Amino acid sequence: MLSKRVIPCLDVRDGKLTKGIKFKGNVDIGDPVETARLYYEAGADELVFYDITASSEGRGIMLDVVDKVASQIFIPFSVGGGISTVEDMRAVLLAGAEKISVNSAAVKNPDIISQGAAAFGSQCVVVGMDVKKVPVSEAIPSGYEIVIHGGRKAMGLDAIDWAKTVEALGAGEICCNSIDADGAKTGYELTLTRLICEAVTIPVIASGGAGNPDHMADAVTTGKASAALIASIVHYGEYTIKQCKDHMAARGVKVRSVW
Repeated sequence: MLSKRVIPCLDVRDGKLTKGIKFKGNVDIGDPVETARLYYEAGADELVFYDITASSEGRGIMLDVVDKVASQIFIPFSVGGGISTVEDMRAVLLAGAEKISVNSAAVKNPDIISQGAAAFGSQCVVVGMDVKKVPVSEAIPSGYEIVIHGGRKAMGLDAIDWAKTVEALGAGEICCNSIDADGAKTGYELTLTRLICEAVTIPVIASGGAGNPDHMADAVTTGKASAALIASIVHYGEYTIKQCKDHMAARGVKVRSVW
């Protein structure tokens, strides 16, 4: 059985590490490059970087941050935000990232998934999904709808159907983020995570809602995720990565040890 991964998420805005609740009220909390180095040294399995306003503001990719991070850490990391073409993907990978993450761009142009997979391999292509719980309808039979631009625009697209589609197009991994739970620290949206995991065969990262290590263990057991994305609980020093992993291991979850 593969080890479950613990992945700190670093939201970046204007070159600064930032964090909000449900994509709102973001405040700057530090330097993303220095924070990445600290998390690498603390035992993170991977890192995820999101330029949280690049897509909605039509800005370029934070290649300077990517390049600096790549010189400081020696674990895989993915980068999302502002990536909308194969050329964008290539630039991020050449700057040092192992994976690229597409979200809004993939919803608008699903071909970007297959184009990226063909050019760089499925293992490099992560599709991020921002999801909101909505009333069940003919268009949204699961009750989970895809939204873009930080949850500001609903797409009328069922999250489970979209997960199946992105796998078929060649995505190597899905990062499923609950907008409802994001930053609230009340636990992951386990039903959503489980439904996505049961619908696809590629790895799924649970995102949004981690408030303690129990939530993380729940995400990879009840939720069936391959990894737990975390942010607030480590950004603000509430838990160390070692504490998170030790607790998960005590719950019977296989994780890479931190010494």
